[in-house]
Amino acid sequence: MLLVIDVGNTNTVLGVFARVTKVHVDDEATTPPRYERLVAQWRVSTIWNHTVDEYGVLFRSLFAMDDLDVSGIHGIIISSVVPPLDSTLRQVCERYFKLKPLFVEPGVKTGMPVHYENPAEVGADRIVNGVAAFEKYGGPCVVVDFGTATTFDCVSAKGEYMGGVICPGIGISADALFQRTARLPRVDIRKPGRVIGSTTVGSLQSGLYYGYLGLVDGILAELLQEMGKDTKVIATGGLASMIGTASKYIKTVDDHLTLEGLRIIWERNVAGKPDSKARAAKPVNDPGKPSSSAKARSSSH
Repeated sequence: MLLVIDVGNTNTVLGVFARVTKVHVDDEATTPPRYERLVAQWRVSTIWNHTVDEYGVLFRSLFAMDDLDVSGIHGIIISSVVPPLDSTLRQVCERYFKLKPLFVEPGVKTGMPVHYENPAEVGADRIVNGVAAFEKYGGPCVVVDFGTATTFDCVSAKGEYMGGVICPGIGISADALFQRTARLPRVDIRKPGRVIGSTTVGSLQSGLYYGYLGLVDGILAELLQEMGKDTKVIATGGLASMIGTASKYIKTVDDHLTLEGLRIIWERNVAGKPDSKARAAKPVNDPGKPSSSAKARSSSH
């Protein structure tokens, strides 16, 4: 099995993919096994001050809850936008899974050229989303990721990462209203029954929901004008279902897009090579010592 981990500022999402072997009709040839079947997925809070053991116990508890054997994990890949946690997670993988993780970082083969002025500035999750969207839906495409920040990532028809837009997430907007006003309460973010609110809570929910929906569609309208009307728009992230399904331009909501992207990048770096199995399952001799993140020998993004 393959463990994929996407570390965000608010939440960390984990997924486990199982191998699938495809046999040709003539039964004479077999395609190399690929991690194509998502057998488990969890979303937990990203806690910066958790220790290695606290994260280790949490991860192993999640596996036990779904009756998955930790020893069945043969590879781990991580995308992280929280650098202070990278060392902790590396040690978790080495101590509790006996494996060295592959971090999505410069030097890892993604198969996607990055046309940013400084490619190192692009968050790993944005590249991962772009890779998955182009692989699954083709290009040109835009990925809208509803997280702590809402990002719009643009991929060309040739599969090149062009850049995008970053906005404060809807949760940040709600927190700002609560913190900067004396009489407005904190409210749940949800679609209200009607636009005109008849209570303070209803008015806040309407403003947050329809205001943010207007922001998303306004940005997408401009992006589609630049990229072309045939551009596909895919939404992912924690609030993708709530906002994305009401958008004029978002046609697909893919909750597993980031996890799929991590799987794809793992296979591009490890699977298919003669010694891939040995490297993927290479044990750590001294799990108590942190090691540098795995590096692919291929070219950068």
